[in-house]
Amino acid sequence: MVKLVMVRHGESIANALNQYTGWNNVGLTQEGIVQAHVAAKKLQGFYFDHVHTSVLQRAIITAYIIQDDLNLNYVPITKSWRLNERHYGALRGQNKDATRREFGVEQVHQWRRSFYSVPPELPQPDPNVGPYKYYESSIMPVAESLYEAYQRIIPYYVDNVAPKLLDNKNQLIVAHGSTIRALIKYIEGISDKDIDGVEVANGKPLIYDFDEKLNIISSNRTEK
Repeated sequence: MVKLVMVRHGESIANALNQYTGWNNVGLTQEGIVQAHVAAKKLQGFYFDHVHTSVLQRAIITAYIIQDDLNLNYVPITKSWRLNERHYGALRGQNKDATRREFGVEQVHQWRRSFYSVPPELPQPDPNVGPYKYYESSIMPVAESLYEAYQRIIPYYVDNVAPKLLDNKNQLIVAHGSTIRALIKYIEGISDKDIDGVEVANGKPLIYDFDEKLNIISSNRTEK
């Protein structure tokens, strides 16, 4: 039996301000730091062979806190843009309640929760600087549906996480709400329609036990 643990980063500054974040690079609040420590406490006794996270600060800091608290700082960590949050396009930085007043509750719900709905796009992609300077400019989106994010997230899992699990090596993914929703959809075979109802809380470890063929033996995802 092998374990995959997925953790959404602790509360970010944008979460606290009720703003769309996407690829914006923001840090954790004090509450978010506490949530990361609590996540680590829940994982006491768990050993993992590799950590995977995005190139966004809120996820990286959460991953570092968990590694530090578990005395697993030496474990390799991979940071990839493919594990970034879904890109919220022109909505990023805006207050969610304000967009509900402007566009309507139903439209905002579609943008946030549905698998195929794309939020308003940026006029042009951001320049690929900072953590993106190592990649082709074509990776920079103007907005993404969850479906489009899924197309970049799942190949990373298939190529970089699943083979390690098949080699009986426990894996930790520290990422974002949409990233983890996409992974849950793939791992559990959830339909395009039903993924709308899947929520991922900040700092709550989701633990999957797999058999040697990566069939799910048990999971705590639906536990309160």
